[in-house]
Amino acid sequence: MLAYAIQRILLFAATLLIASMIVFAVMNILPGDAAQTMLGPTATPEAVAALSHKLGLDQPAPIRYAHWIGGALRGDLGLSYAYGSPIGPLIASSLAVSAPLALMAMAFAAAAGLATGVYAADRRGRAGDAIVMGASQVGIAVPNFWLAILLVIVFAVTLRLVPAGGFPGWQEPARALGALILPAVALGAAQAAILTRVTRSALIEALNEDFMRTARAKGVSRRAALWRHALPNALTPILTIMGLQFANLIAGAIVVENVFVLPGLGRLMLQSISNRDTLVVENGVMLLALIVIGLNFIVDIACAAIDPRLRASAA
Repeated sequence: MLAYAIQRILLFAATLLIASMIVFAVMNILPGDAAQTMLGPTATPEAVAALSHKLGLDQPAPIRYAHWIGGALRGDLGLSYAYGSPIGPLIASSLAVSAPLALMAMAFAAAAGLATGVYAADRRGRAGDAIVMGASQVGIAVPNFWLAILLVIVFAVTLRLVPAGGFPGWQEPARALGALILPAVALGAAQAAILTRVTRSALIEALNEDFMRTARAKGVSRRAALWRHALPNALTPILTIMGLQFANLIAGAIVVENVFVLPGLGRLMLQSISNRDTLVVENGVMLLALIVIGLNFIVDIACAAIDPRLRASAA
């Protein structure tokens, strides 16, 4: 297990380094001048040059990359060009909305996906299985922004049960959580549908294994065999998908956050791209990359702890 963990840590560090290089390269080959964008089309060349020098945009790319990475390692993410404030608190305040939203969406997706997946596997080939599979196909096909608008019309405008948009802040926890309910459902519905199908497939495969036939031959009921034996052995693909889903929920919340006017990380990234606020975009994308890569690392370790065959393959 230790050798497997060391291998994963080295891969984690290498992937993160490569990701930082790609992010920096992409942001620096985009057309246009950040200083010109900030000052507007009527700015003089002298003013643009002065602002570029002040922001360090006139330095060679390797030097700017080294300054960016060195500052990030020290915890200094720099200043936002557009907001004129430190980027760290700016991203932290946005993440304080996006992270709880992703957690709520993941909780909804996990509860709904696991329950319906187990139900479908237990009733394989029957009417309940067909209904669940049909509903999951619809859930995958429906765009989350369309579902978000539909939820607003039904539950906020018609029934007036929850707010239609906006975020009151965490000073009022109950209202803040209420403002995230509809966005979480809209964001997690497609992930719940995917998890339903993965859970069903993994369970059906486990149910066909020899150990399940042995358990049934010993007198274990089908329901008990499903929960005690099949589900634990089907957890590896389920955990893998859940880890990827959680990362995608944070990275893919930009549309839902804009529909519900939430001041989250996705909305901040969209505004920063429009303003050519390069440093905010670079740090925001790297944070998302860190979350995605970190979650994959955690899932790899968890799967190796569950399945000894993965540890043996790394030896």
